[in-house]
Amino acid sequence: MSDFSFRFHGLRLVARPSGALWQPETRCLTVSDLHLGRSTRMARLRHQLLPPYETSETLRRLGAEIAALNPLRVISLGDSFDDAAAMTELSPPDLEALQRLIAGRDWVWISGNHDPSPQNPPFGGGFAQSHRDSPDSPILRHIRAEPGPDISGHLHPVVPLGGRRWRAFLVSRNHLILPAFGTYTGGLEISDPAFDGWLRPGHALLCASRIMEVPLP
Repeated sequence: MSDFSFRFHGLRLVARPSGALWQPETRCLTVSDLHLGRSTRMARLRHQLLPPYETSETLRRLGAEIAALNPLRVISLGDSFDDAAAMTELSPPDLEALQRLIAGRDWVWISGNHDPSPQNPPFGGGFAQSHRDSPDSPILRHIRAEPGPDISGHLHPVVPLGGRRWRAFLVSRNHLILPAFGTYTGGLEISDPAFDGWLRPGHALLCASRIMEVPLP
């Protein structure tokens, strides 16, 4: 796995091809937009049946990152669950897998627009509106906010290149946006108006077998 190390407002960060962000000095692993329980929510609300394996696959990939890095803290930047009810609908194997990942770690669930729960989940970790290590460090939140600096998710950024759409980290002067980590999440191309006015100049870090840096003029 070929990581990409870079600096953002005084932090040394490492972008991982999985879409996870690693901070070596504090041993903090950050992911965004897991959307656990998406297939069960779709079946419950839209009567649309999807193969119910995305939660297991997302947890498997997250578990691989945790096994590789052994973080002291894990921060999930919102929309960790596809809605509040999905937190109570985890299958017994998925619930057990999640509890194993959380055990012995400081685990922060940032509230998102899909999971704005003010109550801590029964399986571990604690919800927060945002997180900040120090007054001088970037704020970790679900949706970016001016003026920053912040680290966020929400937009599920993808970059079209070479006939494919690549999940990507987006890095601008004051905003760092993570790709969606969840298996069924889809993505928003950076030509969308949601990215106008703040993204450029900046660069994208594409999640392939290795991280590929692409400047955004």
